[in-house]
Amino acid sequence: MLDRDSTLTTDQKALKINLDKYKYGSIVEIGAGQEVARRFFQVGAAAGTIAKTMSAYDMAVSDDIYGPVDRYVSRDRLLQMLDREFTQVVKRLAHVRPRNTTFFAYAATVTARSFRQKNECHGWVGIRLQLHPGAEPSDVILHVRMLDEDNPEQSEALGILGVNLIYGAFFHHHQPEWVIEGLSDGLGSDRIEVDLIHFSGPYFEEVENRLMNLHLIRSWLTRAIVFNPAGEVVVPRDLLYRKPVLVMRGSFNPVTRVNTDMMLAGLRHYSQISAVDENEVVALAEITMNSLVSGDNVDGADFLARMDLLASQGYTVMISDYVRFFRLRAYLRRYTTKPIGLVLSVRDFAFLFDEKYYEGMEGGILEAFGKLFPDNTHVYVYPARPDQDDQRQLITLDNVQVPDNLRHLLAHLVSNKKLVPIQPLEDRHLHIDSAEVLAALRRGRGDWEQDVPENVAQTIIDRRLLGFDTA
Repeated sequence: MLDRDSTLTTDQKALKINLDKYKYGSIVEIGAGQEVARRFFQVGAAAGTIAKTMSAYDMAVSDDIYGPVDRYVSRDRLLQMLDREFTQVVKRLAHVRPRNTTFFAYAATVTARSFRQKNECHGWVGIRLQLHPGAEPSDVILHVRMLDEDNPEQSEALGILGVNLIYGAFFHHHQPEWVIEGLSDGLGSDRIEVDLIHFSGPYFEEVENRLMNLHLIRSWLTRAIVFNPAGEVVVPRDLLYRKPVLVMRGSFNPVTRVNTDMMLAGLRHYSQISAVDENEVVALAEITMNSLVSGDNVDGADFLARMDLLASQGYTVMISDYVRFFRLRAYLRRYTTKPIGLVLSVRDFAFLFDEKYYEGMEGGILEAFGKLFPDNTHVYVYPARPDQDDQRQLITLDNVQVPDNLRHLLAHLVSNKKLVPIQPLEDRHLHIDSAEVLAALRRGRGDWEQDVPENVAQTIIDRRLLGFDTA
C-alpha cells in the first residue's frame, strides 16, 4: 500500500488546492481571526478556490446569519454554519461554475486565548464537501483543544490545522486514516489536540467512526477518547467538567460479573464522600491502548466487540494510552476539581507495586505515588479469591503481599486512606478471571456463560464475538 506524503508544507497544500480550478467554496471562521483563509490568500491564486470568507464575531450578527443557538462554540453552531454556507455556495454558483466543480464549505467556531481570560481554548472545526461533481455532500468535523499559551500562536495553529483538514478531505478521502494523520502536519502533538472526529455522508457510509477516533490516539493527536453508552464519541470536557469521576481500569476482554460488581461496590463507597453527589458521578470503564494492540496494529474487531459488550451494561467507556495511573489522574484533573476514584482489583497489586514499572522516573515509585495522590484522589481496592473452592483464600488490602521494602509504603497509603478497601456485593464472583473466561468461550458454550452478565453471554454467542467457538 502507498504511504501518505507527509513532506508537503502548509503552503504547498494550500497552493495545490488553489491551483485546482474545480475545487471551490467558502471559508467562515469565528474566533482566532481568519487564519485558514489567510493561508490560501498568501500563497497566491486563491481566486481559483475561495468564493467567500467571513467572520461573524458579533453574537447578534451570528444569530441573524445562522439562527439562534444555546452555545456559540458548539457542534450545533458548527453544523448551522456548514449548512448555510454550503447550501449558499452551491445555490449561487452551481449554474455558473464549470460542470466538474466540487463545492465545499469550511467552518470553525472556537474560543481562543483572550486578553482578559485564561479560559480553556477549544473549538469545533469542520468541512462539508462534494467528493464528486454534483454529489450529495460529506462532512468531516473535529473538536479541538489549542495548547499554545498565547493567541497569535493558537491562531497560527488553527490556520495550519484548517488547511490540513481541507487538503486531507479532498485528496485523502479514500483513506480516512490519512485524513487523521495529516491533521498534525506542521504542528506536532504539543500545539493541537483533537479529541473527537466524525465522518459522515455518502462517501463515508462505510467508515466506522469508533475506529477513526481510536486512530486519533494512534496518531498522537490525543491521549484519550470517551464513548457514551450508545457508542458515540463525546467531548471529554462536556462529560467530565466539574463532575466527580470514578474509573475502573481493565481489559474487559470480556466484561465479567466481577467487573460489574467491582463498579457497583466502588460506587457505593465513593458516593459516601461528602463532596460527591451520587447523581452527578461519572462512572468510566477505561481500557488502556496497549491492551488493544496486536503486533503493530489495533485489532479493530476485538475493540468493537469490547465496546459493544460494555455498552450493553450501560458503561461510559474511555480508551487511553495512559499506562501509569498518575497520568490518568492528571488527565481527569484537567476537567474537574471534584474527588477522583480509581477502582482496582487486589490482583493488580503485583503491577502497581512493581518498581520496574516506574523506571525512568527520577523519584521512582515514590514520585509516582506522590503524583497519584496529591489531592482528593483515592484508589478503591476490591478483593479476590483465586480458588473458588477455598473460602479461606481471600486476598484483601489487609493481607495482600508486596515486596518487603514496600510494605511500609503500603501501610502509609492505607493509614492515610489513599488506598481504601471495598467489600463486594456478590462475593461468589471473586474467583472469576477474564483470561480464563476468554479461553473458555473460544472453545464454545460452557460454564463461562455463568461468569459474565446474561446479555453479554448471549451477545457473544449470537454474534460470535471475541473468537467464540474458534479454538
